[in-house]
Amino acid sequence: MSSYNAKDIQVLEGLEAVRKRPGMYIGNTSFYGLHHLVWEILDNSVDEILAGFCDQVTININKDNSITVIDNGRGIPVDIVKKTNLSGVETVYTILHAGGKFGNNGYKISGGLHGVGASVVNALSEWLEVTVQRDGGKFYIKFNKGGKTEIPLKKIGLTNETGTIVTFKPDSNIFENTIFDYKTIRDHLKQMAFLNKEAKFTINDYREENKTETFYFKGGIKEYVNYLNDHKNLINKEIIYCNGSEKVEKNNTDIVIYVEAAIQYNESYSSSIFTFCNNINTKEGGTHDEGFRLAMNRVINNYARKINFLKENNDNFTTDDIKEGLTAVISVKHPNPQYEGQTKTKLGNSEVRKIVSNIIGNCLNSFLLENPQEAKAILVKINNSSIARIAAKKAQEMARNKNNLEFSTLPGKLADCQSSVSEECELFIVEGTSAGGSAKNGRDRRIQAILTLRGKILNIEKADQKRIFDNAEIGNMITAIGAGINSNFDISKIRYHKIIIMTDADVDGSHIQVLLLTFFFRFMKDLIINGNVYIAMPPLYKVNFKQKNYLCYNDKQLNDLKKELKIKDGYPYQRYKGLGEMDPKELFDTTMNPKVRKLIRVTIKDAVEADQIFTILMGNDVLPRKEFIFENAKFVKNLDL
Repeated sequence: MSSYNAKDIQVLEGLEAVRKRPGMYIGNTSFYGLHHLVWEILDNSVDEILAGFCDQVTININKDNSITVIDNGRGIPVDIVKKTNLSGVETVYTILHAGGKFGNNGYKISGGLHGVGASVVNALSEWLEVTVQRDGGKFYIKFNKGGKTEIPLKKIGLTNETGTIVTFKPDSNIFENTIFDYKTIRDHLKQMAFLNKEAKFTINDYREENKTETFYFKGGIKEYVNYLNDHKNLINKEIIYCNGSEKVEKNNTDIVIYVEAAIQYNESYSSSIFTFCNNINTKEGGTHDEGFRLAMNRVINNYARKINFLKENNDNFTTDDIKEGLTAVISVKHPNPQYEGQTKTKLGNSEVRKIVSNIIGNCLNSFLLENPQEAKAILVKINNSSIARIAAKKAQEMARNKNNLEFSTLPGKLADCQSSVSEECELFIVEGTSAGGSAKNGRDRRIQAILTLRGKILNIEKADQKRIFDNAEIGNMITAIGAGINSNFDISKIRYHKIIIMTDADVDGSHIQVLLLTFFFRFMKDLIINGNVYIAMPPLYKVNFKQKNYLCYNDKQLNDLKKELKIKDGYPYQRYKGLGEMDPKELFDTTMNPKVRKLIRVTIKDAVEADQIFTILMGNDVLPRKEFIFENAKFVKNLDL
């Protein structure tokens, strides 16, 4: 029997805990966590912008794949902190929960509140160096692996400039990959420029010659909404812009909360609503999002009744009606925001709900009264959404009743699995009778269900709700997944934790994938956010050489295999034209068997970019789609013409 006593208790001091459990501080040690290091240092510069002391930030991706963040803020203090007996800069970079954001003297408003950002980046870097310019001097300090001070703080020169320069190189022993993605950092900087209209943001990638971009948006979030609505047909040409502030008492202290919003409707059938607190993207919303929705519902329904657009016996428009075609950015500034966890994805301050509702409500009401023609166009859009919603609800009910009676016996629909444990169950969505037949006969019946689609599903980007829910294939998917749609979607109710799109490895198969992904992104976005959607990778070639089978997924792999095995060019190999060509055993062995198959998990790195790409690829505007195809054609590996 093993013993367990006091000697087994470990106490991790300083930054050891961060290196031991990095995921607790940055989410993970893969792509997301790597770039989170950049955001933590960038947040400190943005906080200087919020405090009114900085208007320029630059990020350099250096040749050795280190990162440099430069700002012209006040510079981190270099005098001694009494509690630590260390300089301010050394305290910030070596002590967890140390910084100028806990009181009201250093920062009234900031994004980084926990005081762990700088020290966590230091702990997870091979080395990190800081140059501070302030008080007429230039100061330098360097840390080595694990955040230990290598070169103590010293004065290295004189200067009249102010600001902080931080350079760090992530530890390759911690991270799965330490190669930074230019586009990810670029897009994040662009977002910061939209949210901070007084500041200029620049990115330089010194891994490639002359790769530099600068972002400065004088119009702030109004320009952000313009950007989000690019390639979309607009309902109200003028953006509804709201801003204001309210003072509230919290813990016997008066605090001021600032609210800013930009709102515009377009002719699409989906919504794009993005919320921020102190420049942090609150992806899960929170009380500012709730206040916004309360204001929209209250003001639009009251106005519709006031002008007799909604009659006395009509029901109010619902949140889903009002959201359709809505693009909005809501940004609040709060001196003491409360988030759910270190990742700061949901705002919890209850006082924000009422303040946002009041400020946006008053602004929206004024816009509607002062712009009757645009107000009428918005109401017509919302009313059309309401009509489609009611028709769609009837279609859903009819489909549900039909499915309850016939679902288990309908040919070519759902062949369910035996297990009722959703965590282990998989749903394969397959197009075509022959492929569906092979999948049904070859699957592991205990955990694998097959839903066969008859042809390509409807492009939901161009269709209203009634057409969408009249579509049998879409109805079957909604019923099979079992968690609802849109605002009623409940991720906890999904019947399968892996939803796998399995299509042919050709152009038609890719088109079906995009149609399905568009549907999931618009109607069941949490499936993608939660990582439940996958794309199966059927092989393109099978080579049988000396009684052994080899699978290749593209032309390069085939050519590399031929060289490796020293196979002559004329040697026969099988090229799969489609899933239906495979017999059940072959399909399972190559594409469905969890032990050997290849799957691509679908994720959203940037919801803004994803929204725009789906609009470009699947929307009505042809020109941007052509431009997108021309720009990205070089990335196509296998073009089957």
